[in-house]
Amino acid sequence: MTLLLPPRLTDSAATLRDTARRRGLRTVQLPTFALPGGLRATHLHAGPSFADAVAGPLGIAPLEAPARWLADLPRDLVRREIRALPLREAHALRRPVFVKSPNDKGIRAMVYADGSRLPGSDAVDPGTLVLVSDVVSFAAEYRLYLLDGEVCTGSRYAEDGRLRLGPLSRDAAAFGAELLERCGATLPSAIVVDVGRFDGHWAVIEANAAWASGRYTSDPDLALDTVLRAAGPVERVAARDLPFVRATGR
Repeated sequence: MTLLLPPRLTDSAATLRDTARRRGLRTVQLPTFALPGGLRATHLHAGPSFADAVAGPLGIAPLEAPARWLADLPRDLVRREIRALPLREAHALRRPVFVKSPNDKGIRAMVYADGSRLPGSDAVDPGTLVLVSDVVSFAAEYRLYLLDGEVCTGSRYAEDGRLRLGPLSRDAAAFGAELLERCGATLPSAIVVDVGRFDGHWAVIEANAAWASGRYTSDPDLALDTVLRAAGPVERVAARDLPFVRATGR
C-alpha cells in the first residue's frame, strides 16, 4: 500500500505519515499537485483540492458525508436550525449566521453579520450549496473518528471557542455512539464527526472527510485505520459506501 501526501504537511499529517511508515506502508509526498508519470498510490491524506486533482487518475475513492447531511439530521441531534441553501438564497439573509461549505473550503467557515457579507457571484457560483446555521457557542468540542459503526478514537480540540487539546470524554464518545445507532446508515463507513456541548446538551457540529482531517490528540494508529478506509482503491469500496464517494476532478 502507498499513502500519497500533498506538498505541505501539518503536524497531524506528519504524524500519520510516520505511523504509516512504522506499519510498513510506503509514503509519497508530492512537490506539487501534478502527478508524475508512472506513480501508483492506493490511499491519500490531504485537503479536498489535492484530492480532486489526484484521486481520479489514481483510482482512489475518497469518502465523504452527503452535502446536506448536517441539515437533514433530526433537530435533537443538532440543537439549532441548520439549512442547506444555494449561495444566492443565503445572500438574502439579514441576520448573523454561521456559514460554511459542506465538504470543502470554498466558503470560509465563520459567522457572517448577514448574507451580504458572503462572497459575491463574481467570486463563487451563486448555485453553490452552503450550510447556514444559527450562531451558538460550544463549551467543549470533540473530534470523533468513526469506523465500521463504532467510535474508534477521538480528541477534545476546543473549549469555549479556543483551541484546547485533551482526551476524548466518555460522554462525547457515548453521544457519537448514539449518533451512529440512529443515523449511521447516512454516513460512510469511515468518517470524522465533530460534536460539542452547549446549553447543557450534546450536539453534532459537522462531519468531515477523515482523509482531510487533523487528528489533534486522537490515537494515530486508529486515526490512520479510518483514513485508509476513507480514501482507498475504488475497486475495494463496499457497496454501502458507493453513494458516499466524492466526485473528484471538480
